[in-house]
Amino acid sequence: MSTAEERRWFAAVAMMETCALCGSYGVQVAHRNEGKGMGKKTEPWMTAPLCPECHQSIDSGRHLSRDERRALIDKAVLRAHDWLIRNGLLVLKK
Repeated sequence: MSTAEERRWFAAVAMMETCALCGSYGVQVAHRNEGKGMGKKTEPWMTAPLCPECHQSIDSGRHLSRDERRALIDKAVLRAHDWLIRNGLLVLKK
C-alpha cells in the first residue's frame, strides 16, 4: 500500500505523458528493478515513465543483459528527475 506522498510522486512522474526512453505517448510508472523482492518495490523516487514496450523490455527483455536493463532504467529515472525539476514539480532545497 502506498502513502499519499508516494501517490503524489507517482502522479507527478506520470504527468510526463511520454516515455523517458523512446518518447512514445502513453506511459506506465516503472520501478527500478534492483534491491526489491517478495512484493517490495524500490523507493518511489526510483521510478520513471515508460511506454509498455520499454517497460516490458526492461523488466523481462531477454535481448538485454541485466546490466543493460539497469542502465536503461537509470537513464530513464535521471530523465524523469530532470523533467520534474525543470517543471517545478521537484524542488531542491538549499
